[in-house]
Amino acid sequence: MTNRRDFFKTTSLVVAGSMIGANMLSAAVPGGNKKKKIGLQLYSLRDDMGKDALGTLKKVAAMGWYSLETASYGDRKIYGMAPLEFKKVVEDLGMKLTSCHLGGPVYTKETHASVMDWWKTAIEDHVQTGMKFMIKPGMKWPEKLDELKVQMDYFNAVGDLTKAAGMQFGWHNHNHEFTKIDDKVIFDFMLENTNPKTVTFEMDVYWVMKGGCSPVEYMKKYPKRFQLLHIKDEKEIGESGLLDFKSIYETAYSIGVKDFFVEVERYNFEPLVSVQKSYDFLASAPFVK
Repeated sequence: MTNRRDFFKTTSLVVAGSMIGANMLSAAVPGGNKKKKIGLQLYSLRDDMGKDALGTLKKVAAMGWYSLETASYGDRKIYGMAPLEFKKVVEDLGMKLTSCHLGGPVYTKETHASVMDWWKTAIEDHVQTGMKFMIKPGMKWPEKLDELKVQMDYFNAVGDLTKAAGMQFGWHNHNHEFTKIDDKVIFDFMLENTNPKTVTFEMDVYWVMKGGCSPVEYMKKYPKRFQLLHIKDEKEIGESGLLDFKSIYETAYSIGVKDFFVEVERYNFEPLVSVQKSYDFLASAPFVK
């Protein structure tokens, strides 16, 4: 199965056709029941989106998802569609586009100009969708703090570009951030060396836990740095019992987090079934607004 970090080395998907069992089409009205603002990271359905983006989006809408975070951008298209076309498809289905994940070129001081040009183009395209956030989920990890500082200066530069366009740049963590360089936890260094006015962080609660840390404690320690969360589990949300989602949501609400995206990377069932089960878990949870 495609590893998420490997996935972002290739930034485009080919749109083709596919079908899935009729049991996932039980909701007759696109958009379904949207009493709660539960978002989906479309990487959860990467194979389905690659085969039939439009058909998969219709199924996602029928489940009841409120907002989406994308994970495909290449040749100035999102899942093979022009940005405005993709926006129309999503909005016609009763959902909204809130965020995107973008890999981008490998950054060094020598490639600064070309990498910034890439971001200017990506920003121009994603502004058309009405999204609020542009999130980077991976980079080539430095071995020294001064090298990591160069990457944080790069993040700050991208953050300046997104702010000027009315958007917010951010970072999505995995578990490597909770290791140390020169006795300094990487994640803390990143938080402390990026501009809070232009760079936000999308906390992936599962990867924080896998890094041996507490999502709740990090939110309390840096309450103004997290504007959106990835809700994730070993497989379907709530299936492992490893995460206290009640405390995570309550803490997130208390610091002003408004956007949450489920990401299902591994499955006990077919991906669409796993995504449905994850939605149902949160939709029925009294602690989710």
